Amino acid sequence: MILSMTGFGHSKTEISGKIIRVEIKSLNARSTEIRCKLPNAYRDREMDLRKKVIDALQRGKLDLTITLDGFSDEENAFINADAFKKYYKELNALRQELNIADGDILQSILRIPNVIGQNEDMADDEEWAIVEKTIDEALVNIKKFRADEGLVLRADLLERINFIEQHLKSIEPFELARLDHIKDRLKKNMEDFIINQQVDQNRYEQEILYYIEKLDINEEKVRLGQHCIYFKEELDAKDDQKGRKLSFIAQEIGREINTIGAKANNSDIQQFVVMMKDELEKLKEQLANIL
Repeated sequence: MILSMTGFGHSKTEISGKIIRVEIKSLNARSTEIRCKLPNAYRDREMDLRKKVIDALQRGKLDLTITLDGFSDEENAFINADAFKKYYKELNALRQELNIADGDILQSILRIPNVIGQNEDMADDEEWAIVEKTIDEALVNIKKFRADEGLVLRADLLERINFIEQHLKSIEPFELARLDHIKDRLKKNMEDFIINQQVDQNRYEQEILYYIEKLDINEEKVRLGQHCIYFKEELDAKDDQKGRKLSFIAQEIGREINTIGAKANNSDIQQFVVMMKDELEKLKEQLANIL
């Protein structure tokens, strides 16, 4: 099965008047990255959440966001009265000593660290069990999203590889005519040359055979055809993580196409080489999105 690295999943539940919302997003990336945005009540569980999401989604740039509706961190906020009085007394004395005009120093004091604090009440086991269940539901949803998009990617990849195979077959009618044309051209050039030069006929024939073999593209065609077959087999392999393997096969496909183009020495074959390269580039763009 082909799985996309791009996906989105969400879920929500309610407990004690609080609505817990979970959103998980993933984008394509070469390595695994995860960013968590959590309420303070769940911060002590962040490492567990990271492991859970990475184990489930395996690869990609991942974002986990949990929000609480009907409840905010402000409800747990408090003013540190002792600190407030101390700062006010000292600032007011300093103002009088320096003969500074009266002003509203309350807002300034409230911005001093530790004057306003928050009760760090962590979620209990009962609430956390519900949060985990909600996260599991969001993971199920994002996996379904990835699988659905993977079906679309598979269809496109299969179309691209089929086009490459079709273009490869289209080369065959031009191949024999190409070699005959090269032989005739070499023979004519040599005949013009031997009018004034003495040439060893056996050596001449050996050189012609060597040159023709250097231009032969049959091996490259066979390897390219096998790579295309292997690519299609890997599309339906059971392994979920196949993006890197398919990319390696695509590199080998590109290598054979480039070699055919270098050896072709024929404008008609070069046209099909260009079309195969175009399909391969489109294929590589899609491979970047596969898990």
